[in-house]
Amino acid sequence: MIVSMQERATEEQIDAVIEVMEEAGVSVHRTTGAMQTILAGVGPTANIDLSKFEVLPGVLNVLRISSPYKLAGRAFRPEGSVIEFANGVKVGGEQVAVMAGPCSIENREQMFTTAARVKAIGASFLRGGAFKPRSSPYAFQGMGIPGLQMMHEAAREHGLLTVSEVMEISQIEEMSLYVDCFQVGARNMQNFNLLRELGQMRKPVLLKRGIAATLEELLLSSEYIMSGGNYDVILCERGIRTYETATRNTMDISSIPVIHKLSHLPIAADPSHGTGRRDMVAPMARAAVAAGADAILVEVHPNADKAASDAAQTLYLEQFEELMAQLRVIATAVGRTM
Repeated sequence: MIVSMQERATEEQIDAVIEVMEEAGVSVHRTTGAMQTILAGVGPTANIDLSKFEVLPGVLNVLRISSPYKLAGRAFRPEGSVIEFANGVKVGGEQVAVMAGPCSIENREQMFTTAARVKAIGASFLRGGAFKPRSSPYAFQGMGIPGLQMMHEAAREHGLLTVSEVMEISQIEEMSLYVDCFQVGARNMQNFNLLRELGQMRKPVLLKRGIAATLEELLLSSEYIMSGGNYDVILCERGIRTYETATRNTMDISSIPVIHKLSHLPIAADPSHGTGRRDMVAPMARAAVAAGADAILVEVHPNADKAASDAAQTLYLEQFEELMAQLRVIATAVGRTM
């Protein structure tokens, strides 16, 4: 259920409504927008008489939410969410954020070279994998925490934020020292124990769509994080598995406007994993910005053909620079900035 408070509702009135909601057996999540406060009641609400809330002082209206996701739904924050990071970078709103870097952290020279170039080109985040969930157990599995320390140092030297994938609960605490945004990969989208733990953190989470997940399933996964009190969730379209074999995955560009309609959460697009092909990354990135993506993730490497993982979908730094110039034109055309 969603209780919308009047614009001039007092704190005493809001607290009184929260108390009545909790007495009815629901947990209350509060969000305060520019104009009003929204109270979301999560729990067994089917048999609750909404009329008793409608007459409480300060209440504007009460809605019973039929969708299974209560906190991720647009009704919880109608104006949309903007995730703000410590250095002022925002995901959501007018600006399109860019996250760029190698699939895997390999060595110091690679990370510092990449950090310097992607910052100069216009990225806000340095991405890089320290724990790599590879399909083959014989493929490069990443450098672990030493790699994260290296990426963190390179990012800080060049004024960048960091984003990297967390694989399991035991990694969260140590990773939190070196990452500004936790990434949950497609394979872990429904690792509900991991999502619950990330809900206890107060650090943004980039949640990737599973390889065969519906958008409802993606939003329900975000609900696990938000129900713990962490509302800083960025969804990510990274391609889904279909019967098509021409590309590694099928990049679902239509998911971007659909998510904006269903949810207040910002959505990023990852054209590198979305296609698995270097020649397809730029076209899909351009399409994603045109469709309304709030952020773009791109895999780049100083020597892309020699990348330790996912070389076939990784851009050279020169290609990334060309892509950014194109994205700025498209962003301007749709009323955004890069």
